Amino acid sequence: MQFDLSPFFEEYETIVNGLDAAFGQIQTQYPTEVSCQPGCCECCYALFDLTLVEAMFVNRQFHNLLTEQEKKTVLERADRADREIHRIKHQAFKSRQKGVQAEEILREVGAKQVRCPLLNEKDHCVLYAQRPVTCRVYGLPLQIHGQVRTCGRTGFEPGKAYPTINMDALQDKLMDISQRMVQAMPTKYDKLAEVLVPVSMALLTEYDDTYLGIVQPQEKKPAQAAEWTLGPADEE
Repeated sequence: MQFDLSPFFEEYETIVNGLDAAFGQIQTQYPTEVSCQPGCCECCYALFDLTLVEAMFVNRQFHNLLTEQEKKTVLERADRADREIHRIKHQAFKSRQKGVQAEEILREVGAKQVRCPLLNEKDHCVLYAQRPVTCRVYGLPLQIHGQVRTCGRTGFEPGKAYPTINMDALQDKLMDISQRMVQAMPTKYDKLAEVLVPVSMALLTEYDDTYLGIVQPQEKKPAQAAEWTLGPADEE
């Protein structure tokens, strides 16, 4: 990989730092309501996807910070988790084909739990300082598609006004960084930034030139870039 992606990772880390600061402020203001504490791993079973910039950031930290044995152990857990996530997504696809409403499917999927591969046998995150943004804000009121959602272990009461994290706006920011990052790459996959993956797949993926569709200097980039091919789970 001959191009520099560090400016985009720095943008991502700026967002992360801002979220950490917001979490601290809300926790100080509502110490009883924010129940996050060492040993709690409620958010480590939630299902969510990462944008390209976050997936590549987590992948890079994973390879840079863990030992070979630690990586092997995590990747074994990631493979099991990814198979389970694929099964859940396949069931959701089948439900949609049968005419089940999207809201009901989302509720069903939201109720599913898959243990994060970064969670070790002692229930500690092996990449805690580099954990995804969803993990960082999970214990706060989150505004998602116009509705406020909270972790079931918090003390936030339904119907009361609290500071919230707008997850839709956050996702838009991460998508924007991802899209600009793709534009900075000599890639033939124009829609690469649209591919969202769970943590398990972000760890399993090798973000090399082949995966990223990098056009080598001796190659000519097609006049019309090839469509990015989604994985089997996404197609279903």
